[in-house]
Amino acid sequence: MGSSAMKIYSYVNILLVAFVFASFMAMATATTNSTDTASAILLRVDQSGKGDFKKIQDAIDAVPSNNKEFVFIWVKPGTYREKIVVPADKPFITISGTAPSTTIITWGDGGDIFESPTFTVLASDFVARYLTIENTFGSAGKAVALRVSANRAAFYGCKITSYQDTLLDDTGSHYYSNCYIEGATDFICGNAVSLFERCHIHSLSKVNGSITAQRRMSPSENTGFTFLGCKISGVGTAALGRPWGAYSRVVYALTYMSGVIAPQGWDSWGDQNKHRTTYYGEYKNYGPGADTSKRVGWSYKLSNDEAAPFLTKDMIGGNDWLRSFPKKFKKSSTIVAGKS
Repeated sequence: MGSSAMKIYSYVNILLVAFVFASFMAMATATTNSTDTASAILLRVDQSGKGDFKKIQDAIDAVPSNNKEFVFIWVKPGTYREKIVVPADKPFITISGTAPSTTIITWGDGGDIFESPTFTVLASDFVARYLTIENTFGSAGKAVALRVSANRAAFYGCKITSYQDTLLDDTGSHYYSNCYIEGATDFICGNAVSLFERCHIHSLSKVNGSITAQRRMSPSENTGFTFLGCKISGVGTAALGRPWGAYSRVVYALTYMSGVIAPQGWDSWGDQNKHRTTYYGEYKNYGPGADTSKRVGWSYKLSNDEAAPFLTKDMIGGNDWLRSFPKKFKKSSTIVAGKS
């Protein structure tokens, strides 16, 4: 924190977070396409019984199958002990708290990465805002907090925490903005194409942990993780990534890296054959962990031209699907709000 670069990062990040939260109920936070997203059906979740539902899952269940309207589920502050699934036939849902410190979704399941998640998203065109999503299973094995197996999903200002496989970023195009993601082992994993912008990545690994385990399986797959303008902190040492798939692709750009990052930067997961096929790149990062002089020989220090495709939302097609915050809310004639 003593360097001028870190001070600048912290100051800018504070301003960005303040702006996002100040505009929560007032303005758009993302580029939209030609679809009218100005209004949405409002459903309120309140544990005290003053809303339409007491449980988040009950609100999701009330949305009709093959939904074609934007639905905004506003979750009042509280700790919601639920294992949540957004089914594939219920697109266009937003689930929003007021702040991740006050709106907490928690569960404690471990084992299979597809069965253990606290929160599973299977529906396209999904948005989550200002939520904490946690798996409290502990450090004994795989325990996913958030699984995203859907196309066009965005997360703003969310806190996502577990230990191993915290975020199963499985399939689809995804956007994470100003999120806090914490874990120790392969805690951002999967085969989505995802942009992590201005996120805080915190490693709990004491030694030999890996932040990412990206699963790109062939050169024809347009998948990979990009971390743009992020911050990496931690308590021990960790690698930036290791290849779950032979063509694993991860890029860090304009990101602050604390001393938690091991000098070699990347791990081959014991398979030297993957040295020829993985794509691990770094571009203009800074901080004590960003020194590339001792990086593995099969990673890349990107030029301006090589980095350019990873520096915009074009890599996830975001300009076509990221949508604005609704300006108007309405009741629905098809969703029957009943207190549960």
